[in-house]
Amino acid sequence: METLTQLFSNLAMGFGVAFTPAHLVAGVIGVIVGTAIGVLPGIGPAMTIALLLPLTFGVEPITAFILFGGIYYGAMYGGSTTSILVNTPGETASVVTTLDGYQMAKKGRAGAALATSAIGSFVAGTIATFGLMLLAYQLGEFALRFGPPEYFAIMVLALTVVTGLSGDSAPKTAFATLLGLGISMMGMDLQTAQPRYTFGLMDLLGGVDVVTAAIGLFAICEVFWNAGTFKRIKEEAIFTVGSLLMTRDEWKRSIPAWLRGSFLGFIIGVLPGAGATVATFLSYVMEKRISKTPEKFGTGMIEGVAGPEAANNASCGGALVPLLALGIPGSGTTAVMLAAFQMYGLRPGPLLFSQNPELVWGLIASLYIGNVLLVILNLPLIGLWVKMLKTPKPLLFGSILVFSALGIYGLSGSLAEMIVLFILGVVAFFLRRHDVPMAPVVLGVVLGPMIEQEYRRALVMSVGDPTIFVTRPISLTILVFTLISLFGPSIANAWMSRRNKRDTSGG
Repeated sequence: METLTQLFSNLAMGFGVAFTPAHLVAGVIGVIVGTAIGVLPGIGPAMTIALLLPLTFGVEPITAFILFGGIYYGAMYGGSTTSILVNTPGETASVVTTLDGYQMAKKGRAGAALATSAIGSFVAGTIATFGLMLLAYQLGEFALRFGPPEYFAIMVLALTVVTGLSGDSAPKTAFATLLGLGISMMGMDLQTAQPRYTFGLMDLLGGVDVVTAAIGLFAICEVFWNAGTFKRIKEEAIFTVGSLLMTRDEWKRSIPAWLRGSFLGFIIGVLPGAGATVATFLSYVMEKRISKTPEKFGTGMIEGVAGPEAANNASCGGALVPLLALGIPGSGTTAVMLAAFQMYGLRPGPLLFSQNPELVWGLIASLYIGNVLLVILNLPLIGLWVKMLKTPKPLLFGSILVFSALGIYGLSGSLAEMIVLFILGVVAFFLRRHDVPMAPVVLGVVLGPMIEQEYRRALVMSVGDPTIFVTRPISLTILVFTLISLFGPSIANAWMSRRNKRDTSGG
């Protein structure tokens, strides 16, 4: 009871922070920009937040993170618009929405599809934010017991979970993670003052800035990718939305799908590395299996839009749980937000709740407010979002290139930093061409220095004895989960393959 009282007392403080004029304006700007970003195909919240990092450098941290939170939730809302109207997902997590959403639009029910998406996102976002409030606080309280060995173990877990959950691309993800760790080691060793991987260049003694890495790997890469793959293909777009009112039958079928998608999406979002894409696919499969008419999925079933869109938004709130409570990003976007914390000299984790309660609870309260703003703004502004779909891609990505370069130069004033920015963009382009994911690279860059620092602190505690990592119960437990996340999927796949082979030969 005392914990709940404290929890709601903290939330009340958060609403007091979030309702200040500057923070309210930041929230409104965030949700509008986020929705616009979600509507425009190819631009995601991770790239947008990376792009805005230099511009928010002089802003108060709480204002910046309310803005980022609004962008994150808003982008999840907006991604469905292109999926339904243009059959082109604005985000990878919105791929599933194209299956039934676009078919509904072709049948003249685009308005109903957009309505179930917006309302479902509101329901899911509210449930997920409540779950974030409860779970992050409890995890944060528990993690106050952590010392350097536990922090080292939890950061290693963060890296290996992303690798382990990548399925068939595990080697590529592992390579991406190691590349990020390698980039993070460039510069001067903080303890010995020895230069590492600087190639004799004085400009690299300070290492690669996380903001430069994030913008290079996301924004510059996206520009190069679109320039290299640009084709003049005219999509079969539907710009007539029609009525936004849902029928009684559509409401009846949507409500259970919203609730199922919300709970599933939140649980999947909490798992680091799983992400919104996994949540939406699982939600779609679940809705299809539950349905009495599964054969109709793919022809315009509203449950095929309602469930995945709810799961999409709920996974965002889930992904913020490990970020705020443990300092582990649960998605590519939260990996960039972790870089933002580092830029402000903040360390997400249990101490963040005690040292910066206004930031944590202000952010959580702003997500509640942002959800209300999104459902109020999204449906009336559908016409504006439809017009934005007509923005020429060369103009759009040319502007991103200019803003990226100006942002980094304004932040560092260094020509060398600009060169690093574009080198990272080129490297990311070739990595993407070979289906190597970018999020683990950013994660490696961000967590690399912290892993090294906590490892050395742990060895100082134990006077050089490495068994400290396995003699402390919490760190040992975390390392066991690390091994499971790293080797579990491969063992499970091998076992399933062997079982299927045995069943086939037996049959």
